[in-house]
Amino acid sequence: MGRPGVKPAARIVTPLVRAILSSVCRVERAELAKVPDKGPLIVVMNHINFLEVPLIFACLWPRSMAGLVKQETWDNPVLGALAELWEAIPIDRAGTDLQAMRRSLDALSEGRILLVAPEGTRSGHGRLQKGHGGVIQLAARSGAPLVPLAHWGGESFWDNLRKPRRTAFHIRVGEAFALDLEGQALGRSVRERATEEVMRRIAALLPEAYRGFYSGPPAGPERHIRPLGLALDS
Repeated sequence: MGRPGVKPAARIVTPLVRAILSSVCRVERAELAKVPDKGPLIVVMNHINFLEVPLIFACLWPRSMAGLVKQETWDNPVLGALAELWEAIPIDRAGTDLQAMRRSLDALSEGRILLVAPEGTRSGHGRLQKGHGGVIQLAARSGAPLVPLAHWGGESFWDNLRKPRRTAFHIRVGEAFALDLEGQALGRSVRERATEEVMRRIAALLPEAYRGFYSGPPAGPERHIRPLGLALDS
């Protein structure tokens, strides 16, 4: 029997994807050892282009994972096939997607790792964009801890491929933390403030030139984050 959420073909395809991407990218995989072996866990990461989703998923294999992926991904035959194989969760970015929220909570309740990019869309240039609050709702409703993951270098992938030259894909993984709302209702102001704190955890892992929207000083001290350290039960 396969692991929950993993189709049998993934056992063949995922290592193949990892080998192909590793042949064109120099990946700092050692940092990924900091990601726990199992969930429930929300990995929050920045979103540059198409590259990081299959690369990070394949390099985290064989952890039991699910990822939130824009529904337009299924319009691309190759990426859509991978998303289907890896049982990604399609999300409609035009508004609140309750079905995606339910499926994400189900994945966390099954003890899986959920990969989320709070920016919601690719930057292309690698500089952090403003995050959206859906990840705060997920963390609040599930109680799952979060781990920030930052990467850079993938923005040069297409230029490097034309030269040809391997792309240096840098990864940093930060300390796990829990969302702590201090008994407050999850209103708009609390959600926005908590989102900023989560995004700044990602920004802190990036070189200054990549911090983008979060390059300036924070609005105030962290109020909604409770550090857990790197060591989670595995």
